[in-house]
Amino acid sequence: MTFEWPPALQRTPTTDRERNNAFRVSLAKAFDELETELERVGVDDHRYGFAAPQRKRDQRPYADSNPDDPGFVLRWTMDGDQFAVACDRYQQFRSNVRAVGLYLREKRKMEQRPVVTGESEFANARLPSGDETVVAQRPAHDVLGVDRDADPEAVEQAYRERVKEAHPDHGGSEEDLQRVRQAKEVLLDGE
Repeated sequence: MTFEWPPALQRTPTTDRERNNAFRVSLAKAFDELETELERVGVDDHRYGFAAPQRKRDQRPYADSNPDDPGFVLRWTMDGDQFAVACDRYQQFRSNVRAVGLYLREKRKMEQRPVVTGESEFANARLPSGDETVVAQRPAHDVLGVDRDADPEAVEQAYRERVKEAHPDHGGSEEDLQRVRQAKEVLLDGE
């Protein structure tokens, strides 16, 4: 099984993964509930992605899974569009599978409400078509050229230097300037 994390989705750094004891279900139950939700949503096709050792032919896809990388990806097609959601926020694989299942359930419930939003509740999980370009977002500390754990003074100093380079009046662009401003906010506010 190939573990392909969608390029448009950011990974959680290993050090930021949390222990979660709130999901008190077994891995088998987490997958059973996920598959039930997939049926209720009416997906055309789906597949899972996660790091796992080779499995025997007759085993369920997650049998023997004890991956070093607990991340889980669910991909599906529905009405000709491709979708993907992923979770690697938790240290345990089971918790990440459960989180994806609960997300799918909540989106399905929202989709059934008589509220008009202009788009499907699943629109934010739609993958770009082959014609659309996926641009991976650079981490905020890379944008400013500082360490991940830089102190606020270093972030402010790097911001002042980088904003001059990124400003349209100095050869940059509005997009570059916005990226620098967002990087500063992320590093100072922890967003």
